[in-house]
Amino acid sequence: MATILYRIGRWAFRRRRLVGGVWLGALLVAVLAAAVAPAGEEEDLSMPGTESQKAFDLLDERFPESNSQGADARLVFQAPDGQRVTARENKAAVEDTLGSLDGGSQVGSTTDPYETGAVSEDGTIAYSTITYTADAVDLTESTKSALEDAAGQARDAGLTVEIGGSALEAEEEPGGTTEIIGVVVAAVVLIVTLGSVVAAGLSLLTAFVGVIIAFCLVAALAVPLGLTSTVSILALMLGLAVGIDYALFITSRFRDERAQGREPEEAAGRAVGTAGSAVVFAGATVFIALVGLGVVGIPELTKMGMGGAGAVALAVLVALTLVPALFGFFGRRVLSRAARKAGRPRNGRPHAVPAAAGRPGLGTRWARFVLRRPVAVLVTAVLGLGVVALPVLSLELGLPGDESKSVETTQRRAYDLLSEGFGPGFNGPLTVVVDTAASSGSADTQATTDLVVKTVRAVDGVASVGDPVLSEDKDTALLTAVPKTAPNSGETKDLVHTIRDALSGVEADTGADIAVTGTTALNIDISEAMSDALLPYLTVVIGLAVLLLTLVFRSVLVPVKAALGFLLSVGAAFGVLVVVFQWGWGADLIGIEQTGPVMSLMPILIIGIVFGLAMDYEVFLLTRMRETYVHGASPEEAIVNGFRHSGRVVAAAAIIMISVFAGFIGMSSPTIQTMGVGLASAVAFDAFVVRMAIAPAVLALLGHRAWWLPRILNRVLPNVDIEGEALNRHDPVATAGPDTAVPRFPVGRG
Repeated sequence: MATILYRIGRWAFRRRRLVGGVWLGALLVAVLAAAVAPAGEEEDLSMPGTESQKAFDLLDERFPESNSQGADARLVFQAPDGQRVTARENKAAVEDTLGSLDGGSQVGSTTDPYETGAVSEDGTIAYSTITYTADAVDLTESTKSALEDAAGQARDAGLTVEIGGSALEAEEEPGGTTEIIGVVVAAVVLIVTLGSVVAAGLSLLTAFVGVIIAFCLVAALAVPLGLTSTVSILALMLGLAVGIDYALFITSRFRDERAQGREPEEAAGRAVGTAGSAVVFAGATVFIALVGLGVVGIPELTKMGMGGAGAVALAVLVALTLVPALFGFFGRRVLSRAARKAGRPRNGRPHAVPAAAGRPGLGTRWARFVLRRPVAVLVTAVLGLGVVALPVLSLELGLPGDESKSVETTQRRAYDLLSEGFGPGFNGPLTVVVDTAASSGSADTQATTDLVVKTVRAVDGVASVGDPVLSEDKDTALLTAVPKTAPNSGETKDLVHTIRDALSGVEADTGADIAVTGTTALNIDISEAMSDALLPYLTVVIGLAVLLLTLVFRSVLVPVKAALGFLLSVGAAFGVLVVVFQWGWGADLIGIEQTGPVMSLMPILIIGIVFGLAMDYEVFLLTRMRETYVHGASPEEAIVNGFRHSGRVVAAAAIIMISVFAGFIGMSSPTIQTMGVGLASAVAFDAFVVRMAIAPAVLALLGHRAWWLPRILNRVLPNVDIEGEALNRHDPVATAGPDTAVPRFPVGRG
């Protein structure tokens, strides 16, 4: 691999104008494609194969006019203090408001709260349900404006009016202040690490090229592939984070090669051949883990995985081709000012500069500290991560609803008013679908439905059951059951299972197909599916990590250590999610006003992403160690050398990635907030605790055994040569003796 990538790096350096032109053309084509493509649609979360999803599909077939997952709105009216909504003036205001919505181009129906009994017992709150003939993303601005104008009309009459439902759901757009702050922090870290504005700008520029292309491609393919705004944001988040890191790794290695006296083209080739090999491996692990999300069976998760994987693949291609091409464009300006000054020719010849003397760098000092106290460092790090991970025992999975939104939104205020007037379970009604198509006659349907109503009403925890509605063919009935508890509560989850168990007996007696669905039931089914898939997916990811690292490092114990460390960092990240989003610790700092279950998609998604990112740091740090070890150094010397050359760069890369992920925490979407917190904390734990503390401590304790590989595996496993050993065989600098004079440029302390 190293030899092939070495040739690619040299070719890109020589043909830099061609490479730059190709990427510029790709960028322009992607931007143009996104500009002319129709806007994408936000699709409802679905889980094919679950009872609730099958029921939704059946409702769309038997009640086509209702559009079971179409847009809806609830206008919630509250009378002024001391008044009732049933008072003549207030009733007239409500009816005038609803009358203004009748006949709208996309309005399917509106309900009169005084006819349907949608008035609270104390008479202070009432609501009307407005259904639409289109999905939420297809509602026109005029339709949404008409809804808001109607609410404003009632407010002018003295009523408090809030709007719930999906009609006003807005698509999340990136580009806020916090994301910009994250990029600024990344730029500062790059400048400090590389000591060159040009080198820092090169890393940012190449990352932006990959991110813009990925973001525009997602926008262009949004309609044909059904990609949502969440897919775009994930592609932006991942592409920016790994793009900057990959460019940093290759740029840092290029500067190292130049410091050893190699010509620019040769240095570019070797940088891509060595650091580029690690980039390919790390990118491949992220790609595979994200594509593997498709096995879970949730279309939205599959699309998120594919979008993120595409962004990572683009970041790898940019790092391997555009980065070395820019080395050719920028020349010596990629080096730090000190290196440029030290390497300035004298009398037409570059003079040799001795290696920087004096106090060892922070990476070296830390490595030596760990070598002196490996047991203490290991125990402290493992126990620390274990304590942070303890809250995982309380992990609850769910999907966010209006209750998780800010109290400044009308949806959240509508949710609170409905809970106040009709009970907490009113915001999460359950829909029971009775299919008697296998039976004959409406009498069977009516009798079966009556039995279902009686059975559901008898279940403890059901507040009320509405009158059943029959389909046009009289072979399907649906009825609504309102729980006594809130949608995301554990009691509601148990209630859904209790109702299903009770109705299974009715199915056996009548031969009808009965299903419990609704948004609440679907969310419960998805959360349970995620919980069931978590352990198998984690097993696959861990197995993949062990296999790939065995191939790369030709060791048995190093991959096992890496996999166990990955488990610790992911567990600690999940612990942070529980503490913040369930327990509410520090939630106010990031704008979380309502705690609840952790979004059910997050654990698997975070595992898939962090797996590849964790391998980044493992590979870049340990590659230098193994390279030193196979050249005859002792295990202790190899550890110190690895930190001397890679410790600072890995730390900078981790800080950059944490900054980018943390920059998305400020967005209003609970999905993106959870993803930002989870990924930022996971990277912090993995880079600074697992890779910087646990890894060297374990390697120090294992000594030579860390790099042991059974003979049979040594014969069977192919040699991927990620360290670039093949490049050293014919390299005059690498084979030069101690008396050979070659110019050396200082690149800073490790």
